[in-house]
Amino acid sequence: MIITLGDAIIFVAFLALVIGISLYASRGEKAGGEAYFLAGRRLVWPLIGFSLIASNISTEHFVGMAGDGFGPRGLAVASFEWIAAVALVVMAWWLLPKFLQAGIYTMPQYLEYRYDSLTRTLMAVVLTLLTIFALLVTVLYSGSRGLDGVFGFSDMAVEHFGMSRGAAVFWTTWAGAWFIGICAAAYTIYGGLRAVVWSDLLQGGALLLGGALVLYLGLKIVGGGEVTEFGVEGGSVFEGWRTFAAENEDRLSVGLPARDPVLPWTALFTGMLIPNIFYWGMNQFIVQRTLGAKSLAEGQKGIFLACAFKLVMPFIIIVPGIIAFQLYGDTILERAGGDMGRAGELAYPHLIAQIMPPLLRGVMLAALGGAVMSTFNSGINSAATMYTVDIHNTFVNKNTTGRQEVYIGRTATAIIALVACVMAPLPGLFEGVFHYIQEIWGFISPAVVTAFIVGLVVPRAPALAGRVALILGPLLYALFRVPGWVMSGLGFGWEDGAVVRNEEAAGVAAEVAFRFFTMPYLHHMFITFLVLAAIMGVITWRSPLSEPRTMPVSNIDVQPHPLRYVYGGLILAAVLVLYIIFW
Repeated sequence: MIITLGDAIIFVAFLALVIGISLYASRGEKAGGEAYFLAGRRLVWPLIGFSLIASNISTEHFVGMAGDGFGPRGLAVASFEWIAAVALVVMAWWLLPKFLQAGIYTMPQYLEYRYDSLTRTLMAVVLTLLTIFALLVTVLYSGSRGLDGVFGFSDMAVEHFGMSRGAAVFWTTWAGAWFIGICAAAYTIYGGLRAVVWSDLLQGGALLLGGALVLYLGLKIVGGGEVTEFGVEGGSVFEGWRTFAAENEDRLSVGLPARDPVLPWTALFTGMLIPNIFYWGMNQFIVQRTLGAKSLAEGQKGIFLACAFKLVMPFIIIVPGIIAFQLYGDTILERAGGDMGRAGELAYPHLIAQIMPPLLRGVMLAALGGAVMSTFNSGINSAATMYTVDIHNTFVNKNTTGRQEVYIGRTATAIIALVACVMAPLPGLFEGVFHYIQEIWGFISPAVVTAFIVGLVVPRAPALAGRVALILGPLLYALFRVPGWVMSGLGFGWEDGAVVRNEEAAGVAAEVAFRFFTMPYLHHMFITFLVLAAIMGVITWRSPLSEPRTMPVSNIDVQPHPLRYVYGGLILAAVLVLYIIFW
């Protein structure tokens, strides 16, 4: 993509606007931990809704999810967005009232109130590490690869510096990660959560505007429009959709066969809800902005706003990936050396490089940059919050003052950002960004969901049950996943629906083992959840609490929104209608 002076001015002006407003909005957040980590519990619903979406949607979506749209699964990956809306409704109706009533700062803190301090520490340590290595590293990697896909930095390195292709990709990815990380960390270190949510409001708006613009121009081209130096001339969006739907009918189904190795339709009724409930209801990275709500009603309205955005996100992100395949599939595959996974990573960037006119490129560049920074700043803020509140204040200094908490939080934010930048090339070792992040989170999400759900539903579940779930969960998931990776490395695979090893039929025992250990990771998550719930049930049966734990009661306004069931019901009905239309 050729960037004009006007594009550069738009991008720099947008970046300056985000930093300036974020710093201004957070200028008073210096007094103590609640002000720095939870924005003084004064967040209103538009800030919460936009922040939830902007924090969630990043270039692992524009690069990874759009890449899945480019691949053979097409729209099926929309289930991660639509089931997320269901999980958000669960959060608004059931989880958030309990969290705000307890007045917690962090999710591990809630586990201490429900179980004990050791359970809190286990979750805090694991969740902090995974926020760094499964979230922040992925955001930096995918953001840098997305920018490279648009501007061809690695191609320049090969052409002008004589680097090999692999070295060029590595060094340009690393350099891009440092640029993104430094820009996003600058205002987050100073302003805390209030700086984050105000930047999210601006970046989320740019994200939605830019994504909708790419979809609009892509459909115009499919509908007969032509790309000129001044934009897309001619063409009809409505005719473009009719043509697009007719030519991509096989990619517009969300119901993949039961034998699909990644996202079979059966996963919608087994494991799909587990990572979504964990992510939207128990992950500090997301939940922190709802914990900062002015009241329960404001938090619920913000969640329902985020639900509305999640319903349309597949059309803004995945459909353009399919359009990229329809318009430029051969070119993108050739550019990726025939590797479909790498081609998927290039699909969305290649599309915008081809169809965006001057000046609007600056808008899209701002949207992509904002998507990366909004997720990254939310991640480093939440990781620093957990370190400060759950680890430092517990093991280093239990008498930390409010001002000391802010200093420690800022220092932790800077260190976490630096570690993420150093480790940014890590996801490149895996097959696809979206696959990497989902697989890694699978080690903890079933354990956390089980510990929370059983603890909420079974009042007499003892602390031992919660600890066992958090310790055993990652081990069980590894037991289910790792043998499949090993067997694949030893030559086992699928051939015409049968299991073979090095092109020879496998034995019955080997075939049964391979089929189990290579089933979709969502099924393994569901099995892990069931096993852990059963174990917690047995522990509770043998050693129940004599009395249910007494939870603290905060002074936060926990009066629920009067229309919460109406709004939530409409969201659930909309999800059902979308599945009926695109099944």
